[in-house]
Amino acid sequence: MPDTAAVIAVYDNHSSADEAVKELQKSGFDMKKLSIVGKDYITEDQVVGYYNAGDRMKYWGKWGAFWGGFWGLLFGSAFFWVPGIGTVLVAGPLVSWIVGALEGALTLGGLSAIGAGLYSIGIPKDSIVQYETALKADKFLVVAHGTSDEVARAKDILRTTNSSLLTDHAIAPNTNFVTT
Repeated sequence: MPDTAAVIAVYDNHSSADEAVKELQKSGFDMKKLSIVGKDYITEDQVVGYYNAGDRMKYWGKWGAFWGGFWGLLFGSAFFWVPGIGTVLVAGPLVSWIVGALEGALTLGGLSAIGAGLYSIGIPKDSIVQYETALKADKFLVVAHGTSDEVARAKDILRTTNSSLLTDHAIAPNTNFVTT
């Protein structure tokens, strides 16, 4: 069985999450193993949306430059409306975990689509409740996954950033977790 793990950092604002991703990138962390999740802020006085332009995802909204940069850097992107949380933007492999959980009709009492995606790779339900609560409070999640060694290195880097919560998780061998 593969030796897999994940580390999830919670950030109070988009600039702190952006700094964390840039630190991981500078260190050489594989960007295909990194996801970011955050709520979107829809205001009635501006257009909000996203679209594909060639092989690039484009985003319009309050933080268009912030999300547009991630969508160009990370593998996969999506815009979801999640009951109880609102509009959520996701970049990275967490998109496929969420879609896989939704397509597999994975429903877990009280967990959102984001939570079901995290649960499908082995994140414990009690931790997921913390992460969903953070999203509801307008915080951002940065999720790094890979081998235990890769995740330990990512955690060391994230420890130097301004996270409000930093937790690593060993991934159980019976999950749908796939490393690339």
